[in-house]
Amino acid sequence: MEKEILEHGLNINRRRFLTSLGMGIGGAALGSLLVPDLFGGKSAEEAIATGLPHFAPKAKRIIYLFQNGAPSQLDLFDYKPKLHEMFGQDLPASVRQGQRLTGMTADQSKFPLAGTLFKFDQYGEHKAWISELLPHTSRIVNDLCIVKSLYTEAINHDPALTFFQTGAQIGNRPSMGAWLSYGLGSENKNLPAFCVLLSKGKGNGQGVYSKLWTNGFLDSVHQGVQFSNGENPVLYLNNPEGMDKAERRKMLDQLAALNNEVYDEAGDPEIKAKVQQYEMAYRMQTAVPEVTDLSKEPESIIKLYGADCLVPGTYAANCLLARKLSENGVRFVQIYHQGWDGHNNLPKELAGQCLDTDQASAALVTDLKQRGLLDETLVIWGGEFGRTNYCQGTLTKDNYGRDHHPRCFTIWMAGGGIKPGVYGETDEFGYNIISNPVHVHDFQATALHLMGLDHERLVYKHLGRRYRLTDVAGKVVTDLIA
Repeated sequence: MEKEILEHGLNINRRRFLTSLGMGIGGAALGSLLVPDLFGGKSAEEAIATGLPHFAPKAKRIIYLFQNGAPSQLDLFDYKPKLHEMFGQDLPASVRQGQRLTGMTADQSKFPLAGTLFKFDQYGEHKAWISELLPHTSRIVNDLCIVKSLYTEAINHDPALTFFQTGAQIGNRPSMGAWLSYGLGSENKNLPAFCVLLSKGKGNGQGVYSKLWTNGFLDSVHQGVQFSNGENPVLYLNNPEGMDKAERRKMLDQLAALNNEVYDEAGDPEIKAKVQQYEMAYRMQTAVPEVTDLSKEPESIIKLYGADCLVPGTYAANCLLARKLSENGVRFVQIYHQGWDGHNNLPKELAGQCLDTDQASAALVTDLKQRGLLDETLVIWGGEFGRTNYCQGTLTKDNYGRDHHPRCFTIWMAGGGIKPGVYGETDEFGYNIISNPVHVHDFQATALHLMGLDHERLVYKHLGRRYRLTDVAGKVVTDLIA
């Protein structure tokens, strides 16, 4: 780890910290509060690199509402009247420019343009175009930064989704939440720094898998903890039948002693990580039931999120739970909502997906704002790529499908130091970006920056190479920052 990281961490090391404060035990106590691992087994460099931001953050936590399957930006945010004017006509070759297509449409003889069936209107101070499918989102538009110029190289779901979550199209790299856990740690010792919630809509769904919230080559303590919608929100958390809390405590103490003996011999850091996980699970036995109990939420909150928020496993319930986890100090809450893969019958499926998600997404932003938490919580909404302006399959006047389109798509962000407004622009066909392109790595670098982390300095050496979330690319998009 570069020495600059140590020097930046408030110029703290064991000797300088104690010398500069000069208060012996009192100074040490304060040091342990600032950097909990400073006087533990880690080196000063490791403790500071994974305990403090590189600079003053604008956000403390992230809630990522990932719309798995890729919502159609052309039917929700990127209004293109030209597609109505040229409805059914072939996509001009001068627009496509020979760009790569998926195997699902590459053999089509024509690419008929399909304008959206849904009405659009402009809302808010920045006159953002919002579809009629998103009435609740339109009411919070002044809090949103709508980025219309995201792009990626990945054209199929698995690599594109993995790219967004880990910075690489191949698996086994640490996910975004794991990097934040590694870089900043947790605000609550009784809950994980990184939690994952899953829901599924009625549309065509794409699967999600544990590699999306993996710790990769980081210590396993940084892996995302998946919550379920069953009787036990976190599987295998409760004590086995016949074992009470005191017996569990005794067993963990004995197990830790054995593990520490092996660690002294082998020096494998994963042994320490396992001990930490056991201890976290023990503390979660009390914390998780409290945070997942939605029965005490007032009627006004239930009305805000919608009745579905009381149905475990729904998108609305997960949004409400995300708020509770976030306000209890969980650093990164990842929601995956499946069902956005609109290859055919898109108008009907898209309407159903929006019905499931629009109210709860807007409610989350509103709820955080009224609690005074939005300024320190970055909320992100979006998928892995966009949808094509031409129809996949047969085009009719009231139905169409759209294929994958990595060249341009839309996400929105709110709170956490983001500047509200509309950023980026696509051409009149909604096919290519014409201003302010934002690559996936740029997006990741900007999110880390808002959390007080320099994406080029948040690194981990593995197999002789220094890895980071943004790989060897990415730049902070300063125009997006308030």
